Amino acid sequence: MDKVRAKKHLGQHFLKDETIAQQIADTLTLKNYTKVLEIGPGMGVLTKYLLDKDVDTYVIEIDSESVEYLGAHYLKLSNKIIEQDFLKYNINEVFNQDPFAIIGNFPYNISTQIVFKTLEMKEQIPEFSGMFQKEVAQRICAKHGSKTYGILSVLAQAFYHAEYLFTVPPNVFNPPPKVDSGVMRLTRKEDYSLPCGEKLFYRVVKTGFQQRRKTLRNSLKSMNLSDEIRALEVFNMRPEQLSVQEFIDLTCIIEKDIAKN
Repeated sequence: MDKVRAKKHLGQHFLKDETIAQQIADTLTLKNYTKVLEIGPGMGVLTKYLLDKDVDTYVIEIDSESVEYLGAHYLKLSNKIIEQDFLKYNINEVFNQDPFAIIGNFPYNISTQIVFKTLEMKEQIPEFSGMFQKEVAQRICAKHGSKTYGILSVLAQAFYHAEYLFTVPPNVFNPPPKVDSGVMRLTRKEDYSLPCGEKLFYRVVKTGFQQRRKTLRNSLKSMNLSDEIRALEVFNMRPEQLSVQEFIDLTCIIEKDIAKN
């Protein structure tokens, strides 16, 4: 097989620029892990640069045509091609709880779901880097006060340092997407534990941003908080005005209030 046909239903846009592929591979710091998982390798333009590094590279690919191509062209991947859907597969059938990094040119249609699954497995994933639709990468890395700051920004940055690295134009893909792409990296914080319940933190963030134009006093009304708590100054603010740390502090206050009532 000489080439894999890009499939629209899988959101495939194959990177064809070798320089950019190398730059993405070089975003990995290779600290605190010895294994890396590339999601959606396609024809392996990024994979070849990962295989040159001192790291144990695995790939996970749902497209059987791509799996066949990789098996034929990258002999170093022998027994390291996982033909599965990353979002549905238990990766520990292969990794046995070992730490690993994630990298990839992610399909736009599932990229945010990949980030959410990474957050679920944060104890195992010290580093995550790759290519997204530009506005999604910018949203993940956005700081409070900006219009793009939202649920994904707060949840990712609660556990990881987020860096927007560089922009990639459409013409380096086949077929070219209709928008620019952006490469970003998440590096897990040294202390990524929360001083409050994680489920409650997620609930506060998601509920707060559901009505982002309203103050937190209004958007968090469904949580039935005491009048004493709702009188605090922070409840006069809109969700995008709160930093990640302020969301964590707010959740701690709410947790104590719920425990009292």
